[in-house]
Amino acid sequence: MVTVFVYGTLKPGEAAYRRYCQPQVVSAQPALVQGDLFHLPQGYPALTVGDRWIQGFRLQLQDDRAIAAIDEFEDYDPSRSATENLYVRQQWSIFSPTRHPWGTAWVYWMERQRIHTLGGVVVTSGNWSRQQWPSLASLELTDDVDREAR
Repeated sequence: MVTVFVYGTLKPGEAAYRRYCQPQVVSAQPALVQGDLFHLPQGYPALTVGDRWIQGFRLQLQDDRAIAAIDEFEDYDPSRSATENLYVRQQWSIFSPTRHPWGTAWVYWMERQRIHTLGGVVVTSGNWSRQQWPSLASLELTDDVDREAR
């Protein structure tokens, strides 16, 4: 099994969950990581290193095939350098909603400089959803969402 922490369009109920995660999900549980969360004007969030509590989900996936599909969606290729990828995939400590340590999970995070270059706005609540952001209200996000329309 593979464990991944999701905090944006890959969360249950968000635009990309059914297509990229649901077919491989064994379990989905609310979870936390520490970092800083940003909304990008492109219509999706980015997480970076920081000390705020960020809300998302711990997904237990059946196998490595699921992580490969998510890698493609997140524009991450482990054979490319970090500067060539949009996100970095790395093991981070994850926590229960009551902040009890749950070990580690794969997390897709972005370099802070790239977030600033893309025009990221901090999400002070630590909880991103497309319903919270007016810039996303006009987007028609479906299960066929692609990288550019996240």
